[in-house]
Amino acid sequence: MGRLVEVDYLIVGAGAAGMVFADQLLAHTDATVAIVDRRHAPGGHWLDAYPFVRLHQPAVSYGVASLPFGLERRDTTGVNAGLYELASGAEVCAHFDEAMTRVFLPTGRVRYFPMSEYVGEGRFVSRIDGREWEALARRRIVDARYVEGTVPATAPPRFAVEDGVRCIPAGELARLETPAERFAVIGAGKTALDTLVWLLEQGVDPAAITWIKPREGWWPNRRFLQPYELLPDQYAANADQIETFAHASSISDVFTRLEELEILLRVDRNAPAEMFHGAIVSDAEVAQLRRIEDIVRLGRVRAIGRDRIELDEGSIATTPGTLHVHCTASGFARPPLRSIFEPGRITVQPMFWGTVSMQFALIGVVEALLPDDTARNAMCRPIHLWDSSRDFLVAYLALMASTRARAAYPDVAQWARTTRLYPFAELSRHADDPRVGAARERSRAHAAAAFENLARLVNS
Repeated sequence: MGRLVEVDYLIVGAGAAGMVFADQLLAHTDATVAIVDRRHAPGGHWLDAYPFVRLHQPAVSYGVASLPFGLERRDTTGVNAGLYELASGAEVCAHFDEAMTRVFLPTGRVRYFPMSEYVGEGRFVSRIDGREWEALARRRIVDARYVEGTVPATAPPRFAVEDGVRCIPAGELARLETPAERFAVIGAGKTALDTLVWLLEQGVDPAAITWIKPREGWWPNRRFLQPYELLPDQYAANADQIETFAHASSISDVFTRLEELEILLRVDRNAPAEMFHGAIVSDAEVAQLRRIEDIVRLGRVRAIGRDRIELDEGSIATTPGTLHVHCTASGFARPPLRSIFEPGRITVQPMFWGTVSMQFALIGVVEALLPDDTARNAMCRPIHLWDSSRDFLVAYLALMASTRARAAYPDVAQWARTTRLYPFAELSRHADDPRVGAARERSRAHAAAAFENLARLVNS
């Protein structure tokens, strides 16, 4: 038996999920907490991300609610010009580190064990000197790693690479010592988009880039997800979505209508899209990506040789001077769904469309304020992280259902309306804006039909 630590909750994982949950548990209870994480600092996958990564949403509704995040100012240059600034990966990590050192630990109710490998049943081992610990969690063990995925920096490519071929994860681009003649960027998700935009911003000729993308994706337009002075535009776009959901005849019709409204974007409007990862892009980023003409749509890469790249549906030529950039890690995982609240256990999972911070914080609030697990699970129903077009509709339907469920618990509903993690928390600043009143009326008029039609579409 190792050293013993006695607490009310043992939280496994100090990434966004664990930190955001812990923040609300501490705010609403007098519980004691131990946080165990295999990394050296809080922040989860952000500590491993590529150096040019940025939070793809404005920072005001991300992170732990007890600390402000981001400034009320807009970018004036680059692909985010005119929109509120995006936090860098380093700023995100600094935010979570500040939460640990300035908020959590000073309470005297938190013990933090970085560089510790959780081995199950309350036991964990130091990755530095092998010390063994056993946690007696009087109330729950909280699994905040259940949907943790991988990033290219920590996951090898899922294809064979012949000796001598230059193939690197996206993050290594910022540390290149030998220039490349050409670039082959492999992947269709947000890492690939960020990598391509970064290369173009560095002045790389679009003709020197090959983009291997197995699927075309839908991307929410950042222009309609803005806080502060641009919040009325976001609120009006939300009403547009609800009206669309009320009237669309099929899942594809939903996306056609939202694309016409420019709420959702495709890089190639001539290619059918079904992927929906939910990452947010700007119009300017899409314009940059459309400069790349050498697009390969032959499925996933199977192997890279010295002169050929083998894919699911064929092969293409490559050269010794081409730098192949691996952007194909799985991101977030989609394990089997399980009840979030179980005796002695909480399994943190997504519950509805929106920022992860809002929903993971809600789990902490519900644990603190609701009377039992039956009520908690009725409000917090897990869903898979979105991957396809249908997943977006499932997630939005879940959002509407969660909002309805919260109405039965005024304390929870009040928190949800006022936390800085809620995108419309400061809508009262715009009470006199006629767009806000008009959007509110449209949302109310179409909400019931939208809920009914979404249920029909996702079950058809």
